[in-house]
Amino acid sequence: MKNIFKTFIAAVLVTGFVSCDEDQDLKFLSPDASFTILTPQSGEGVVLSPATTSNPGLVLTWTDMDYGTPTQVTYTVEAIANGSTWENPIAIATTTNTFISIDSGTLNNAALAAGLPPFTAAGMDIRIKSSIGAPAAQDAYSNVITYIVTSFSNELPRLAVVGNHQGWAPDAADVPELASAGFGQTNYEGWVWLDGEYKFLMPDGSGNYAWGNTDYGDDGTFTGMLKETDEVNAMAAAPGYYLVRANTGLLTYSATMANWGIIGSATPTGWDSDTDMVWDPATQTWSVTMDLLGGQFIKFRANDDWGLNYGDNGADGSAEEGGSDIPVANGGNYTITLDLSNPRAYTYTLQQN
Repeated sequence: MKNIFKTFIAAVLVTGFVSCDEDQDLKFLSPDASFTILTPQSGEGVVLSPATTSNPGLVLTWTDMDYGTPTQVTYTVEAIANGSTWENPIAIATTTNTFISIDSGTLNNAALAAGLPPFTAAGMDIRIKSSIGAPAAQDAYSNVITYIVTSFSNELPRLAVVGNHQGWAPDAADVPELASAGFGQTNYEGWVWLDGEYKFLMPDGSGNYAWGNTDYGDDGTFTGMLKETDEVNAMAAAPGYYLVRANTGLLTYSATMANWGIIGSATPTGWDSDTDMVWDPATQTWSVTMDLLGGQFIKFRANDDWGLNYGDNGADGSAEEGGSDIPVANGGNYTITLDLSNPRAYTYTLQQN
């Protein structure tokens, strides 16, 4: 009796599966092992530019992934730096087509996120992941191509100033930095509160500061000359806020201490003398609260002298060395703040009280 019952159940199951297959109510998806990127070919590449971020940076085509039955497939373009592992790939874009055009800006962001160095031709490994949703086992991958990308960055190269002023801690989150004028240029500058001895420290390839990286000090003459080996620590003349400049190509450096003030036709003393600002170490800014005349102008001036001053060439809140006079639209009491903590990106605010 038991054998007759088992035979009956088996027959019902077989009949049921055949019936479902005929009605196409039940489908078994068995994905192929892979599919293929058609274009571009490995070794092709692109030079990206900040002036053309909307232009195509990468145009991909590939064969369709066959899951054995008609179904919508989602494709994701993934990338890593050449030679890296696929443990945490960068997902660049997604489509349901078998082609995609990725603009230069998106590709550049992906290249930087993958760790490709800017302004250097470097390989980016690219593959396509196909998916039809859950379960994850249905994901499949194309072959891998290597696309040669020359990316760009709007971040200026940096150089840390490590020393007594911050406890000789190169990995501190607030380590003061200098910025160069641009990639490939070796002239760095920035504002740093100095107190005693200090050195200049280069970042490693990942942008981290640590002892063992290239560092520079004084050549021992204390005449503004840098040295990479057998150097000594540079020395601030006195505790204070300094404009620090270093040129790792010319091997020179300078540190100019400054106390800031406001001068101009909008101030009580006009263009004849400064109104001193006060340094706030907590916010790393200079500020003063004072009355200003409307329809007049101000500038920021260091050490009661025109040798170093900041204005604003674009009336946009940025402070440029030797820049244009800053207009004051309305008269009244203002809190004026000068922020020099971000190297080569100095700013100010005029807040009417």
